[in-house]
Amino acid sequence: MKNILILLLCLPLFSQAQSWKDLKKAAEKVNTELITKSPFSEKDAANALKEVLNKGTEKGVKVLSIKDGYFKNPKVKIPFPRNATKVADKLKQLGMQKQVDEVVLSINRAAEDAANSAKPIFVDAIKKMSIKDAIGIVKGKNTAGTDYLNKNTNVALVSAFKPIIKTSLEKVNATKHWENIMNTYNKIPFVEKVNPELETYVTEKAINGLFFILAQEEIAIRENPKERTSALLKKVFGN
Repeated sequence: MKNILILLLCLPLFSQAQSWKDLKKAAEKVNTELITKSPFSEKDAANALKEVLNKGTEKGVKVLSIKDGYFKNPKVKIPFPRNATKVADKLKQLGMQKQVDEVVLSINRAAEDAANSAKPIFVDAIKKMSIKDAIGIVKGKNTAGTDYLNKNTNVALVSAFKPIIKTSLEKVNATKHWENIMNTYNKIPFVEKVNPELETYVTEKAINGLFFILAQEEIAIRENPKERTSALLKKVFGN
């Protein structure tokens, strides 16, 4: 009951979070004891934590890899690159709102197309997690597992994602839309020519979205008894 009350009090914090890092900060405000009075072994803790992260990974990949997984979720939707906002603003003034919108839609489609590639990387990192790490994470704050995966998989995710994002950008015509809009902008008299690199931007944003969904799932399991669907999760995190 105590956990449920705390969760209800903190829902506004979670709903206002705009990225997985913001969600992590919101979760840190939750002052609750995560370990139940009933004893459990280190192996129980490790297996429970891995179950939490595997469930979160499964859900994150599932919800983001479908059509509109990124595009219609305001928490993870990838916007027009910030370092190219002057491009978007200028082209909108010239009546090219549609072309700007096509870029935004297509880069989100690319992220959705690439999302599945994250799953084996997460699963591998979870398998390699030591019992010592797992114990620390179970006793840690509400996004400790997500933090661990971010620290231990981010480099691998960027490496794996970038070529897949490149292929996906081409597959959904995002590259074409991007090149068309940048070429149009750079032909405008007296403007300073720009050519922002799209692949890195979309890669980073897509990964941030995955961690956001994973953090949400971890928080839900830690704070909401209804999300603890196995006997092991109930044993370690409470009924």
